[in-house]
Amino acid sequence: MKQQITIPGTMQAMVMEKAGNPLLLHTVPVPVPAAGQVLIKVIACGVCRTDLHIVDGELPNPSLPLIPGHEIVGVVVATGDGVTSPGIGEKVGVPWLAYTCGHCKYCLQEQENLCEHALFTGYSVNGGYAEYTVALAAYCLKLPETYAHPGGAPLLCAGLIGYRSWRMLPGYAENIGFYGYGAAAHILVQIAKFHYKLVYAFTRPGDGDGQEFALKTGAVWAGSSEDEPPILMDAAIIFAPDGSLVPRALAQLDKGGTVVCAGIHMSDIPAFPYSILWEERVIRSVANLTRKDGELLMEQLSKMPVMTAIQTFALSQANEALTALREGKIKGAAVLVM
Repeated sequence: MKQQITIPGTMQAMVMEKAGNPLLLHTVPVPVPAAGQVLIKVIACGVCRTDLHIVDGELPNPSLPLIPGHEIVGVVVATGDGVTSPGIGEKVGVPWLAYTCGHCKYCLQEQENLCEHALFTGYSVNGGYAEYTVALAAYCLKLPETYAHPGGAPLLCAGLIGYRSWRMLPGYAENIGFYGYGAAAHILVQIAKFHYKLVYAFTRPGDGDGQEFALKTGAVWAGSSEDEPPILMDAAIIFAPDGSLVPRALAQLDKGGTVVCAGIHMSDIPAFPYSILWEERVIRSVANLTRKDGELLMEQLSKMPVMTAIQTFALSQANEALTALREGKIKGAAVLVM
């Protein structure tokens, strides 16, 4: 291991020991980077809805005990053998995808997001709810200084998954519905506006504050998921983990429209009449992300500024942040700041 910065032997981390239980603040050893890895001093880590699904036991078989968190912004402080980039002192982002095998049929057909042997940050390997973390250098995303701060953390998942979902929409789509208006939606609406698209925001019934937030951040219309928008939409992205939104979104689509389900977990989709799927409407899902998604998002962000609305919490307040997210009290994104 190459090391040029003084690194403590222990660190503070929020640890998941059992699904459904609160995270515990522990003092644990600072990890040592193996060959191909970098040690990162965490600046901030976003609190993602996927973290909530993991902690609540809705995603199976996490690697326990587990340090969650996969929207990591940090600085490289040590490197393992064989690492030439990123170097010590460089700012990086660590997203959900932590490792792929490179030789399964999905990796060979440029679908590493579906890799048979993939590992995921904050799920199958430890993540960023800690003062330090390790990651494979090849899976770190170099961050420009513009986003190398707590406000950049939501880009590492909300931004990436939102942008991958965006790329699944037909190019002709102009009127686009966002169901669930949180971390991903408030980033993606800015990209939509840059491309002269119109966004219609759907929130939980009774969430007037959420609708006001949507209009403030760029939506042209906002209502509850039970409301009808003023126009048939060309496409929709469902960010909320509510399967009942799929037939609702289909019913609001014009002919040939596409519904993209962006979440890693969703409740069951209820039965619906074939008539709302007919006329070549499409339902599809987005699974994980690729390193190429990160490159494309950074390229997009180099052409336009994106602002994130964040609510910050101390590392020890991770449970409070997760509770606020669970209860729909976060407008924008929650971020743990070290």
